[in-house]
Amino acid sequence: MTDDAASLLAAARSGSRRALARLLTAAENGVDLPDCPVPARRAHVVGLTGAPGVGKSTTTAALTRALRDAGRHVAILAIDPSSPFTGGALLGDRIRMSDHAADPGVYIRSMAARGRLGGLAAAVPAATRILDAVGFDVILVETVGVGQSEIDIASAADTTVVLLAPGMGDGIQATKAGLLEIADVLVVNKADRPGADAAVRDVRSALRLAAREPGAWRVPVLAVSAAAGTGVDALVTALEDHLQHATTSGALERRRVQRWRAEVEATVLGELRERAAPLVAASVGEGVQGGEAPHTVARAIVNRMLSQHDPPEG
Repeated sequence: MTDDAASLLAAARSGSRRALARLLTAAENGVDLPDCPVPARRAHVVGLTGAPGVGKSTTTAALTRALRDAGRHVAILAIDPSSPFTGGALLGDRIRMSDHAADPGVYIRSMAARGRLGGLAAAVPAATRILDAVGFDVILVETVGVGQSEIDIASAADTTVVLLAPGMGDGIQATKAGLLEIADVLVVNKADRPGADAAVRDVRSALRLAAREPGAWRVPVLAVSAAAGTGVDALVTALEDHLQHATTSGALERRRVQRWRAEVEATVLGELRERAAPLVAASVGEGVQGGEAPHTVARAIVNRMLSQHDPPEG
């Protein structure tokens, strides 16, 4: 770790929000920060996902309040849609969590998705490592909310909470195409509205049809009204129960190893893409004019890159 990064981390651990913000900004901008040392006590990374309008921000705020009442230090990464003008986050989630802005035990950071699909920002893995190293107990990652394909959070979180709401379409349809598979906890939010009981029944019926290995975690379906504060304590208990089960069964360690591997692979591919860009640009004209197939040109570029790093013979 560079002296500057080390000093920023030390300052952030001492409570400097300015230093923490600088570390996270560097991560967002793709600055090559050396790995932050991970303390023995690892933060619980909780992802909250679901379609727009299910109340993710309200649930995140209510969950934060309950965790703070329990004495936990909470960091929130709120992934917002990117501005078409600046590329930055629109900050809608941060505005809705303004009640926690003055709490020294809570840190809120909005991050722009910057056009990335899957509901997350590319800097989320690095940001969670930084927040973990600073000493937060729980890191809540709230996704953009792009629908049924929003499953990237499952690879970034220890526990994934999928939120649904009554009156937003068939409950079973809402859990298809990935969301049912990634959920560790399912929440029917706005449970004080008509149709909530039916939504809970639909989701529980869908879960009974899903294959489940012996001893596997049994996904709870909770009725919550985050705005009214009802059912939030049960959600906190479900998160703690899942973390305990995942720890005991070894699933947590396997998930974190997979997360580490995925980040290494993404970093390698990003580095290769950056190094290959000039070669690709130089090959376009000749390849098109010569009628070569794209995969043939690509293979030639890869071979050229590999040959540049071959050890000398003898």
